[in-house]
Amino acid sequence: MAEKQFKIAGSDMKPLAEGRGGCFATDMITVEGRKVGYMYREKPDFAEDSGWRFFSGTESQEYLDDPANTTIYDVNTIANYDPAIIALLDSTIGSAFERRGLFKRFVAVPFDRPDEESR
Repeated sequence: MAEKQFKIAGSDMKPLAEGRGGCFATDMITVEGRKVGYMYREKPDFAEDSGWRFFSGTESQEYLDDPANTTIYDVNTIANYDPAIIALLDSTIGSAFERRGLFKRFVAVPFDRPDEESR
Protein backbone atom coordinates (compact mmCIF):
# COMPACT_ATOMS: atom_id res chain seq x y z
CA MET A 1 0.00 0.00 0.00
CA ALA A 2 1.33 3.43 -0.94
CA GLU A 3 2.17 5.90 1.81
CA LYS A 4 -0.41 8.66 2.19
CA GLN A 5 0.54 12.07 0.83
CA PHE A 6 -0.97 14.63 3.18
CA LYS A 7 -2.00 18.11 1.97
CA ILE A 8 -0.33 19.75 4.98
CA ALA A 9 3.14 18.62 6.05
CA GLY A 10 3.62 17.82 9.72
CA SER A 11 6.25 20.54 9.94
CA ASP A 12 3.66 23.11 8.81
CA MET A 13 1.18 22.35 11.63
CA LYS A 14 0.34 25.27 13.92
CA PRO A 15 -0.80 25.03 17.56
CA LEU A 16 -4.50 25.78 17.00
CA ALA A 17 -6.28 23.21 19.18
CA GLU A 18 -3.64 21.45 21.22
CA GLY A 19 -4.33 19.15 24.14
CA ARG A 20 -7.74 18.00 22.89
CA GLY A 21 -6.81 14.37 22.26
CA GLY A 22 -7.28 12.14 19.27
CA CYS A 23 -10.02 11.93 16.66
CA PHE A 24 -10.92 10.03 13.52
CA ALA A 25 -10.90 11.75 10.13
CA THR A 26 -11.12 10.57 6.55
CA ASP A 27 -8.54 10.95 3.82
CA MET A 28 -10.96 13.27 2.00
CA ILE A 29 -9.84 15.89 4.54
CA THR A 30 -6.18 15.07 5.13
CA VAL A 31 -5.14 13.71 1.73
CA GLU A 32 -7.63 15.34 -0.66
CA GLY A 33 -7.65 18.63 1.27
CA ARG A 34 -11.44 19.05 1.50
CA LYS A 35 -13.00 21.04 4.34
CA VAL A 36 -14.90 19.32 7.13
CA GLY A 37 -18.53 19.05 6.01
CA TYR A 38 -19.86 16.90 8.84
CA MET A 39 -18.57 16.28 12.34
CA TYR A 40 -19.94 14.58 15.41
CA ARG A 41 -18.80 13.69 18.89
CA GLU A 42 -19.51 10.29 20.38
CA LYS A 43 -18.39 8.42 23.46
CA PRO A 44 -14.59 7.97 23.19
CA ASP A 45 -13.21 4.59 22.09
CA PHE A 46 -9.94 4.82 24.06
CA ALA A 47 -8.32 6.94 26.79
CA GLU A 48 -6.85 9.65 24.53
CA ASP A 49 -9.87 9.77 22.19
CA SER A 50 -11.82 13.05 22.17
CA GLY A 51 -14.81 11.33 20.58
CA TRP A 52 -14.71 13.63 17.54
CA ARG A 53 -15.23 12.17 14.06
CA PHE A 54 -14.64 14.33 10.97
CA PHE A 55 -15.85 13.83 7.40
CA SER A 56 -15.92 15.94 4.26
CA GLY A 57 -19.54 14.90 3.76
CA THR A 58 -18.81 13.59 0.26
CA GLU A 59 -17.67 10.11 1.29
CA SER A 60 -19.67 7.20 -0.12
CA GLN A 61 -20.67 4.28 2.13
CA GLU A 62 -18.20 2.11 0.21
CA TYR A 63 -15.43 4.63 0.96
CA LEU A 64 -16.36 4.72 4.66
CA ASP A 65 -16.46 0.93 4.85
CA ASP A 66 -12.77 0.75 3.88
CA PRO A 67 -10.74 1.28 7.07
CA ALA A 68 -7.74 2.41 5.01
CA ASN A 69 -9.60 5.68 4.30
CA THR A 70 -9.89 6.73 7.95
CA THR A 71 -7.05 7.43 10.36
CA ILE A 72 -6.63 8.55 13.97
CA TYR A 73 -5.18 12.07 14.27
CA ASP A 74 -4.61 14.64 16.96
CA VAL A 75 -7.54 17.08 16.93
CA ASN A 76 -5.00 19.86 16.34
CA THR A 77 -4.14 18.28 12.98
CA ILE A 78 -7.73 18.51 11.74
CA ALA A 79 -7.99 22.07 13.11
CA ASN A 80 -5.08 22.95 10.84
CA TYR A 81 -6.97 21.56 7.85
CA ASP A 82 -10.15 23.41 8.80
CA PRO A 83 -9.94 26.04 11.58
CA ALA A 84 -13.73 26.52 11.48
CA ILE A 85 -14.08 23.42 13.69
CA ILE A 86 -12.26 25.03 16.63
CA ALA A 87 -15.27 26.97 17.92
CA LEU A 88 -17.25 23.71 18.18
CA LEU A 89 -14.68 21.49 19.90
CA ASP A 90 -16.07 22.04 23.41
CA SER A 91 -19.47 20.65 22.37
CA THR A 92 -20.76 17.72 24.39
CA ILE A 93 -20.87 14.05 23.44
CA GLY A 94 -23.88 13.57 21.20
CA SER A 95 -23.29 16.82 19.28
CA ALA A 96 -23.25 16.87 15.48
CA PHE A 97 -22.67 19.67 12.97
CA GLU A 98 -23.00 19.99 9.22
CA ARG A 99 -21.95 22.74 6.83
CA ARG A 100 -25.00 24.28 5.18
CA GLY A 101 -26.24 27.34 3.38
CA LEU A 102 -24.78 29.85 1.00
CA PHE A 103 -21.86 30.61 3.31
CA LYS A 104 -21.32 26.95 4.28
CA ARG A 105 -21.44 27.62 8.00
CA PHE A 106 -21.73 24.85 10.57
CA VAL A 107 -25.19 24.26 11.98
CA ALA A 108 -26.21 21.82 14.68
CA VAL A 109 -27.96 18.74 13.32
CA PRO A 110 -29.46 15.72 15.09
CA PHE A 111 -26.84 13.20 16.12
CA ASP A 112 -27.43 10.03 14.13
CA ARG A 113 -25.64 7.41 16.19
CA PRO A 114 -23.44 5.17 14.01
CA ASP A 115 -24.38 1.52 13.80
CA GLU A 116 -22.37 -0.22 16.52
CA GLU A 117 -22.06 -3.39 14.43
CA SER A 118 -20.17 -1.55 11.69
CA ARG A 119 -17.52 -0.32 14.13
